[in-house]
Amino acid sequence: MLAFLDRGNIGNARIAGMAKELGLDTNRYSWLLNIFYITYVVAEFTVLLWKVFPPHIVGSIVVFSWGLIAAVQAGVQSWSGEMALRFLLGIFEAAYGPGIIYLLSFFYLRHEIGFRCGIFASAAPLASTFAGALAYGITSGHSRLANWRLLFLVEGLPTVLMAVVAFFFIPDSPEKAKFLSAEEKAIVRSRAVRQVGTAADARIGSVRLKDIGAIFIDPKAWMCALMYFCGNVSYSSLPVFLPTILEDMNYTAIDAQGLSAPPSFAAFLCALITTWVADRTQQRCLVLFVTCSVGGVGYLILAAVETVGVRYFATFLASAGVFSTIPNILALTLNNQGSDTRRGMSIVLINLVGQCGPFLGTNVFPLEERPRYVKGMSICASFMFFSALIAIAQRGVLMWQNSRLDRKYGPVKREGLNESDGVGVENYGPSFRYVL
Repeated sequence: MLAFLDRGNIGNARIAGMAKELGLDTNRYSWLLNIFYITYVVAEFTVLLWKVFPPHIVGSIVVFSWGLIAAVQAGVQSWSGEMALRFLLGIFEAAYGPGIIYLLSFFYLRHEIGFRCGIFASAAPLASTFAGALAYGITSGHSRLANWRLLFLVEGLPTVLMAVVAFFFIPDSPEKAKFLSAEEKAIVRSRAVRQVGTAADARIGSVRLKDIGAIFIDPKAWMCALMYFCGNVSYSSLPVFLPTILEDMNYTAIDAQGLSAPPSFAAFLCALITTWVADRTQQRCLVLFVTCSVGGVGYLILAAVETVGVRYFATFLASAGVFSTIPNILALTLNNQGSDTRRGMSIVLINLVGQCGPFLGTNVFPLEERPRYVKGMSICASFMFFSALIAIAQRGVLMWQNSRLDRKYGPVKREGLNESDGVGVENYGPSFRYVL
């Protein structure tokens, strides 16, 4: 949650006085958003550090680093100084978010991972909820420090403190988790053998080089990456522009901060519900079709309607659809790769492609097109609908591949529920089937 809070609070800081004090026009503000994602994409391969080095060390270092950078923004005096800090922020956040998603795949089986991705990714709308409410509290007060500077300070320092928590509480592997009993660790060992054919501890410390290259010729991974790109066009722009969009609905800057919280909280709930449903039904592509369509409809209403009440309702649809789409794509990606290295590289690939989406998403809401931002809303709607079509197409591809596996090995009954059955059955064994 703190990662998304520190990444997206620039949207709240912008209307709290940062734009005026640092002389941020549309172009300069766009570059502050773009520079973060440029370094985020370039640093994606740092995800593999979580497999090579102890995760509690990697995690605590990156959390401390980005927290310090986020807090130091309170003292920035120029656009170039803020550019430098956003550059560094992108590097360290790239090493954290995808790394945690990868680490989760060591703990949970295929029919369990979706909801856990939902819990993690739902931190983004939850962060936006707190960002709106917290920004409202900070910017409505009067302090000697400029409101936007105080915002960066108050939201950055807790992350620095959380680095200590990360060092002691992020487990290096399920077998080393201090919160598990001896009996639970025995179960973990059997689950690891069932999942990939080896003990949990043996999964940290090395990578399979052939699997690194294999992921780049896997059509399933590229389809997920394309969906992730489409989703990120909308996902990246919503938190940083929502306060501005609300302000342009004739709300005051302070009221816009507070009104951005309810749509984000609704999105938080939807992210949890949709990932839970997808886990229970194992129908991730169908769930993705629904979430993408809902998000697209929300953006379409924002582009076509002028009535303030209807447009505010549409922000709920857009937020719920967009923020629910991302964790379901992550789960689908992890579900359909067998080995640990392939899962890690699939996360690298979808982020290499997907995090290019923000380059478009953060540049389609120029202030010159206020108050309705028709072009930006239409572009976001188009990409959400396109992502919905990709989800259906991918479902068709996966059904075809499963039918080929059925012809080769024979049909399988609801694979994935008996934790003591088989060795490495989630690592392309005869019982492996792709999740639809």
